Amino acid sequence: MKLSTTFTTLLLLAGTLLLPTWALSATDSERASFVVETVTDGLSNPWGLAFLPDGSMLVTERSGQMRIVTAQGKKGPPLQGLPEIVARGQGGLLDVTLDPAFGDNRQIYFSFSEPGKGGSSTAVARAQLADERLENVEIIFSQQPKVKSHGHFGSRLIFDQQGKLFITLGDRQQDFDLAYPQKLDNHIGKVVRINSDGSIPADNPYVDGEGLDEIWSWGHRNIQGAALHPQTGELWTNEHGPQGGDEINIARATLNYGWPEITYGEQYGGGKIGRGVRQEKMEQPLYYWLPSIATAGMTFYTGEAFPGWQGSLFVTSLRGQVLSRLDIEGERVMHEERLLQREVGKRLRHVVEGPEGYLYLLTDESNGAIVRLRPAH
Repeated sequence: MKLSTTFTTLLLLAGTLLLPTWALSATDSERASFVVETVTDGLSNPWGLAFLPDGSMLVTERSGQMRIVTAQGKKGPPLQGLPEIVARGQGGLLDVTLDPAFGDNRQIYFSFSEPGKGGSSTAVARAQLADERLENVEIIFSQQPKVKSHGHFGSRLIFDQQGKLFITLGDRQQDFDLAYPQKLDNHIGKVVRINSDGSIPADNPYVDGEGLDEIWSWGHRNIQGAALHPQTGELWTNEHGPQGGDEINIARATLNYGWPEITYGEQYGGGKIGRGVRQEKMEQPLYYWLPSIATAGMTFYTGEAFPGWQGSLFVTSLRGQVLSRLDIEGERVMHEERLLQREVGKRLRHVVEGPEGYLYLLTDESNGAIVRLRPAH
């Protein structure tokens, strides 16, 4: 049977996919024209995504599955060999990233909510990726203390230019009076930095100092997005605020970002938090949102497919259901453009630049999807 010209065109636009969930119509943004298409769906609240050298994707699902999805959108079976995971509330299987030397060692790293005495906490494991399973699984970091909450795990994993691993850790929704993020004797509300085997880098700021050796920066609420600046190599983060007060920060060694002493947000339902928006020796955000959009994953765009977006910082949002594109000049956010609320209209968990320069996003749904933005022309 001969295909119609229109249907043949749709197949070509979608690659080897059949008709996508969202129509293949072009959207004109301020600096690019793009098409949104579905790569695959049927994922259970996908959380993390890392591209493998062959163009396939390693994807985590918060309910506790990790699987490989081909570039054409075919989902593989759940990988075997994962450790015990507490998949409750905001917890479960979270971020995933590749070792900088993955091509030689097949090593991956993933974060998850780990059960233990006192409750659960964010943990990070490394393993070797084999056919349909993980081998030599080793837990290299476990946030302390464990608590009974099932919220605010943080959990982005970013390797710096020296091959050290940054781990972002949330405040675990603990009582403000405990002020865990404002103390250096615990991992709650911190960014930590470790070697790839879990040991402590000799140049960490609190080695033999006043805080735990792993700690890099402190006073954080719930960092669900992080990316290295492509020129400076510094760690940029976004911090999911309360009712208002989502933030963009540069996470620098020893600096205190204020939570819960200072914030531009307020209690859910109204009510003051902390001591206002400024205090001495506490950092101000580079940018913040009022009201909150509920920030999640983020990436700097460096690809060739969208020349007008080069240098932009992209931030996904959950409640806001938008992809925020930020124009950056030095350490200043100059302008924000919000995308995808009409074209997708779903909670967006993460955004990753693909090997061909397209943007890939995860929708945070029980029937979650991988969608991609490609140039319209």
